[in-house]
Amino acid sequence: MSEDKTLELLKEITDVPGVSGYEGEVKEFIKKQLTGITEIEYDNLGSIICKKAGTSDKPKIMLAGHMDEIGFMVKLITDEGFIKFSPLGGWWNQVMLAQRVVIKTSKGDVHGIIGSKPPHILSDDERNKVVDRKDMFIDVGAVDAKQVKEEFGIRPGDPIIPFSPFQVLNNGKTYLAKAWDDRIGCALFIDVINNLVNDTHPNTIYGVGTVQEEVGLRGARTSAWTIQPDVGIALEVGIASDVPGGKKEESMQLLGKGPAVLLYDSGMIPNLKLRDLVADVAKENEIPLQFDIMERGATDGGAIHVNMRGVPSVVIGVPCRYIHSHSGIIHRDDYDSTVKLLIALVKKLDTVTVEGLK
Repeated sequence: MSEDKTLELLKEITDVPGVSGYEGEVKEFIKKQLTGITEIEYDNLGSIICKKAGTSDKPKIMLAGHMDEIGFMVKLITDEGFIKFSPLGGWWNQVMLAQRVVIKTSKGDVHGIIGSKPPHILSDDERNKVVDRKDMFIDVGAVDAKQVKEEFGIRPGDPIIPFSPFQVLNNGKTYLAKAWDDRIGCALFIDVINNLVNDTHPNTIYGVGTVQEEVGLRGARTSAWTIQPDVGIALEVGIASDVPGGKKEESMQLLGKGPAVLLYDSGMIPNLKLRDLVADVAKENEIPLQFDIMERGATDGGAIHVNMRGVPSVVIGVPCRYIHSHSGIIHRDDYDSTVKLLIALVKKLDTVTVEGLK
């Protein structure tokens, strides 16, 4: 059986820890993947910029995937040895309780769980309401605050990462993991660049792992300023709604039906000509394509497209179930189709075509 390098990439890149502001290990992983085939530099916030030269210096095509996943930060340690925490990124309280986490400390990893009461001791009032985050805590099995601080090395400001190892589910094509949002975007530009090593493209590609997207699109701003791109493509997860209770009015994406293009989100309306070019390229290459609207939430495209005089931009995503929770599910066919689409699209983006987008 041949080695599945894509499967290995997706496993390794999702297992790496990296919540907003603490993306260093993800950055090192990307650097390892693209050293030798790209020129690597960084912006001053920590985003990694991997330049892959084609047959022309311009146009500059920015493929952006954010490195940060949602997580938490240690806020304080109680006298009894429990951890109170602050969120990094958007969480719904109901998905947090009883989930396992890892706290990254100066002395190493500390495992714990977001504590929850057993149903046997819940009052009727407690049973009928969602627990507020301010009332939650992390239990690391300590006896008191002294043990937490001195023996475990936990300090306020330490990052807390969801614990959810990568797993291939039983049909062989659906993958369960943490951090698809947005390690999948980082994996996409790694794969695209690797596929173009022995191929030509009429432009220069910048694969960018941005920082702090989940807390305000911050790395996209600084990296776009550094690059001055001519085209911006935000590589993301999409929100799949093909589950019980899912509604097309809320999300129109389905697993296994191809990559998705956002027609609108709260941070950006895509460049219409670029949006249409994506659709044309998909049709030309017989790649299934979905369209969706995200009325709440934004992507790195929201920062990239307003850089300087403006950058024609679009969001292309891989559908994912259960984003912004400890674990999500994607379909391998969607990922492979997105890589194929991006490679074909990049090859179309020559000087004349890009000028025509403006």
